[in-house]
Amino acid sequence: MLQEGYYTALGTPLDENGRFIPESFARQVDDQIQFNASGLLIMGSMGLGVYVRQEDYVSVARTGIEAAAKRCPVFVGATDTCIGRVCDRIDALKGLDIDGIVMTAPYYHTVTDKELIKFYSTVANHSPYPVYLYDLPVAARNKVTIETMKGLRAVSNIKGIKTADIELAHWLQGQVAEKTFAEDFRVLYSGLDTFDTAYADGVKRNLDGMFACTGKIAQKMYQQLSEGDLAAGSERLKEIIGLRDVFASELILPSFTYAMNLLGYQGYFHQDYFEMPSPEQKERVKSYMERYDLI
Repeated sequence: MLQEGYYTALGTPLDENGRFIPESFARQVDDQIQFNASGLLIMGSMGLGVYVRQEDYVSVARTGIEAAAKRCPVFVGATDTCIGRVCDRIDALKGLDIDGIVMTAPYYHTVTDKELIKFYSTVANHSPYPVYLYDLPVAARNKVTIETMKGLRAVSNIKGIKTADIELAHWLQGQVAEKTFAEDFRVLYSGLDTFDTAYADGVKRNLDGMFACTGKIAQKMYQQLSEGDLAAGSERLKEIIGLRDVFASELILPSFTYAMNLLGYQGYFHQDYFEMPSPEQKERVKSYMERYDLI
């Protein structure tokens, strides 16, 4: 059973050669648990899931699972371009104590609902782990729709979805309530700008990569929301969104790297073809993080 609260999509620290830095990652996992994250996603989109070198893929997953030490659920991203490649990734994780596999629609080519249903159902039937869909059309070019979900409702190993589509999120929660979806199916909402509104409307599990560098704020926000103080929780959300918007004034992931470095996490958290932020951007990021007592 997945608790209500926030789920952090972790950043993956890499060295100058693109190789994984286990010690930095383990520290990040422990810090997030100390901040009361309800669960962790390893190698999602913020965690460079489709960029991590294949020979490091299992090491990243194993390091995160061991660092978490069963203190919260741990999910691992297995996004790839076709059924076979996703199944290869899942097979590589054999024997690890994983609470779920998370994957977007196949990217590169656009697909129909019928093809997406085949993709997800085949992978779910193959996976020894529970499967969670990741609705990320901005990157995958393919949208998980209500029609997609209608075609997957009988696939018992599909246990949830990460989506920023509030209409889809509400529809799915209604289906669970009406028992047309399994009662253990869970929606993890990822529309950062409307987390507070969604929470007030009953969508109380939220997942995002910004929590990786705003754990102090996220902890306060979800405590306030759980106590029914929506106004205070909304103010904390504005603080997180504000840092996201500072990141977006240049490239988001290199700015995320700099923020993570300021927090003491060694490594690069962006693709190897990006440069570090400009001196002006570094100053903007540092100033904002100091203002809200993140550093």
